[in-house]
Amino acid sequence: MNELNLFGAQCPIPINEYPHVLMAHGGGGRLTQMLIDRMFVPAFDNPALEALHDGAVLEVGGARLAFSTDSFVISPIFFPGGDIGSLAVHGTVNDLAMCGARPIALSAGLVLEEGLPMDDLWRVVKSMQAAAANAGVSIVTGDTKVVNRGKGDGVYINTSGIGLIPDGVRVSPKLARPGDVVLINGAIAVHGIAIMSVREGLEFETTLESDTASLVDLTARVLETAGEQVHTLRDPTRGGLASALNEIAAQAQVGIRLVEANIPIWDAVRGACEILGLDPLYVANEGKMLVIVAREAADAVLAAMKDHPLGREAAIIGEVVEEHPGRVFLRSRIGGSRVVDMMSGEQLPRIC
Repeated sequence: MNELNLFGAQCPIPINEYPHVLMAHGGGGRLTQMLIDRMFVPAFDNPALEALHDGAVLEVGGARLAFSTDSFVISPIFFPGGDIGSLAVHGTVNDLAMCGARPIALSAGLVLEEGLPMDDLWRVVKSMQAAAANAGVSIVTGDTKVVNRGKGDGVYINTSGIGLIPDGVRVSPKLARPGDVVLINGAIAVHGIAIMSVREGLEFETTLESDTASLVDLTARVLETAGEQVHTLRDPTRGGLASALNEIAAQAQVGIRLVEANIPIWDAVRGACEILGLDPLYVANEGKMLVIVAREAADAVLAAMKDHPLGREAAIIGEVVEEHPGRVFLRSRIGGSRVVDMMSGEQLPRIC
């Protein structure tokens, strides 16, 4: 059988090519995109979903609401700089912020494995509480399920959230346009390498901690600084910087040119990537945001980001161009140029 009948429609994914789900289908790269574009979007077809934003933007009673959901299966559940609880809260409030929204409320669904120590569960719950308070949002509803020992890997968490988008704020991956400037608020690949350092027993001169954080306040500052001149916001989580920019380039049908020397990467992270054979452009981040803004507002946005604790290493890393629509290019440190494609496989499974 070459095609799967789903809800009465034929699934255009070639089932004979991928008869089973692979880890790479959840990695944020090419296979994830295939699932979204060829299965989920056709099956659930509607205008809000087709926007392919970090969350859905909905018109409700004259107001614009952002609605987002995310699930977290990270291993290990406790790691330097955070845990699955804070990560779950940060992931959803950041997705709402990338829609230009101020978060209003979250839900939390926990799938617990039989045998999980209550002390560990309490630690996760307290972490969620602290992260929500820091982001200025409440967890107002939720659900709990328990699965048999050996079937749940401790705890999985789903968080959903709603937020209010202020008047005058319109951001979308499709709004990136030639002449815009690309900024990031700090060093890339920190979260992914922090997780891998625990899994692989890597040691550094100083403890490398995840960059997981709420971007709500920093995003508000960016929008207050440049308003409608901010065209696109995106947090480069799974699949890293490269995958996020490829998604934007494809949706806006523009080219994006990066300058390697301008992309902030810590020496410890660069060294770990070399040891592990990883490209830092594809490694996950959890406290980083891409801002694509009109060129005339770029310096003001950069200054505003640098004035915030989460933006002290902010940098202009590239520009949006007319050439090569749908593609991302990198100007290397030695002056050459290479294509930065969408990630094809799964570099770091269970990273969020």
